[in-house]
Amino acid sequence: MARASRAVVALRGYFQGIHLVLRQPQGSLTPAFLPFGLSDTSPDEGLVEDLMVDDKAVEQLAEGLLSHYLPDLQRSKQALQELTQNQVVLLDTLEQEISKFKECHSMLDINALFTEAKHYHAKLVNIRKEMLMLHEKTSKLKKRALKLQQKRQKEELEREQQREKEFEREKQLTAKPAKRT
Repeated sequence: MARASRAVVALRGYFQGIHLVLRQPQGSLTPAFLPFGLSDTSPDEGLVEDLMVDDKAVEQLAEGLLSHYLPDLQRSKQALQELTQNQVVLLDTLEQEISKFKECHSMLDINALFTEAKHYHAKLVNIRKEMLMLHEKTSKLKKRALKLQQKRQKEELEREQQREKEFEREKQLTAKPAKRT
């Protein structure tokens, strides 16, 4: 209501200026009495303070002007409010869509991580197979080395025994002086 009364006061001033212009005889309009925008001077300059203006006419003109433009202004205001609400809804929807895109992007990252994990798992399985194979080979090599060592020791022992036998045989074959009796 305060806006309406301020509008009435502003319009009253405007219509007083128009009323003064209309009361002047034709051809006697000076720049001081021209309506707003028709001269470079302020509309308040040169107004005569003691001119009588019909307050009822000014009020009726203001109300008429308000009744003419106010419905359009209210519809415009309502349309702007609807647009603002729609804009808020659109912004919320846009934020939701952005978050969905971020989730999809993070899902792609997760899929890439799973693919990479599969790749490294396959590598680990291969390494494990290789380690088991190497363990088997080393076990076989240890057994073979042990067998070879035992065989060498046996051969060495046999050679030693053979030498001793040969030494004994040579000892027996060597001539012994006969004992005189």
